[in-house]
Amino acid sequence: MPKLIVVTREGEEHVIEAKSGLSVMEVIRDDGIDELLALCGGCCSCATCHVHIDPAFKDRLPKMSDDENDLLDSSEHRDANSRLSCQITVTDALDGLKVTIAEED
Repeated sequence: MPKLIVVTREGEEHVIEAKSGLSVMEVIRDDGIDELLALCGGCCSCATCHVHIDPAFKDRLPKMSDDENDLLDSSEHRDANSRLSCQITVTDALDGLKVTIAEED
């Protein structure tokens, strides 16, 4: 089972066993980390599951959709490693992925 490393806004690190096929957002939510609001439930219609991805994993992630890109444009905290965690499906190739929960807009 792949492991996901989640860094909270306070800098606290959580190592979570992630079930393949779930989104990163679902894994974080199901682990009880409530900083990640995910208000739309994973429908890619808000940006409340915004995370910063470890750059070493960027090439292993699916291409960003236009909708995801537009939603991230609304965040003051967007950077080159920003992604919506609802748009990243956990796979074995993402074992060890480190994500940092973005500041709330």
